[in-house]
Amino acid sequence: MTRTVLESKTKTVVIGFDEPFCVIGERINPTGRKKLAAELEMENYDTVLKDALEQVACGATVLDINSGAVFTNRMAADPRYADNNFVEPPLMKALIEMVQGVVDVPLCIDSSVPGALEAGLMAAEGRPLLNSVTGEEERMELVLPLVKKYNVPVVAISNDDTGISPDPDVRFAVAKKIVERAADYGIPAHDIVVDPLVMPIGAMASAGQQVFALVRRLREELGVNTTCGASNISFGLPQRHGVNAAFLPMAIGAGMTSAIMNPVRQVEMEAIRAANLLMNHDENSGEWIRFAKVVEAVEGGLSFAEASAAASQAAGGRRGGRRGRG
Repeated sequence: MTRTVLESKTKTVVIGFDEPFCVIGERINPTGRKKLAAELEMENYDTVLKDALEQVACGATVLDINSGAVFTNRMAADPRYADNNFVEPPLMKALIEMVQGVVDVPLCIDSSVPGALEAGLMAAEGRPLLNSVTGEEERMELVLPLVKKYNVPVVAISNDDTGISPDPDVRFAVAKKIVERAADYGIPAHDIVVDPLVMPIGAMASAGQQVFALVRRLREELGVNTTCGASNISFGLPQRHGVNAAFLPMAIGAGMTSAIMNPVRQVEMEAIRAANLLMNHDENSGEWIRFAKVVEAVEGGLSFAEASAAASQAAGGRRGGRRGRG
């Protein structure tokens, strides 16, 4: 069975067909978050630390670290800050060091800037996930050597120099090309986590059916693990969390093994834990029972994050702080 192994300094997480669904927390990302970007410009990491702790408490087993900030005020004084190649490498290093100081889960290093990817690889402890490579020739030539050099797994996004195709057969072909090109560098298929690109259901009625069929094909024909930006499926729709909560178990049933998502959402996390239970990926129903206690605490007045944090602390005390799989 395909197993993609991620590590922090103290913890191992395995993404795999017979493993619990891997939740990659998406919150540490300044894109579209003006307040966070402004804080980072001032070298204020309070929200980053809060988001790291909260996401892990709520069930994230990996944290995505995205350094795509725009430093508007600094740009006015120094034109170098208009260049992401200048801004992102030191910011990525700082973010990773901050997050590693408060949580022990593996990280996903997320940037379009190769220099930021390498800065993250140098700062990360253990074996992070690199996010990402596409089927674009220039991108493969820049990113795949880093994947090989640092011996890390990588997210492979199914678009290439022609853009994102609405045709799932084309997206499969792009994924296959990336897997084959990675093999040329000596990178095994089990270290490729394919993002087949989830289209918004509001714009394409068959988007859900497409991705379920594509995930099955990626698993059966290429033998790779898969991921996605889970909230893409509901983009533009009202009541998005209900759509996401239906989509995730169906994707898991089709064979998807991870998702980049916001774990601080009770309805989505409840759906994932129920899917793990039904797929026999929850030994002795332990995680479901623990989650039921979280829900009881929420009904008693705590926020989902507070209840999840309390349950995590209690579980950590019972385990005695042993190293374990995520």
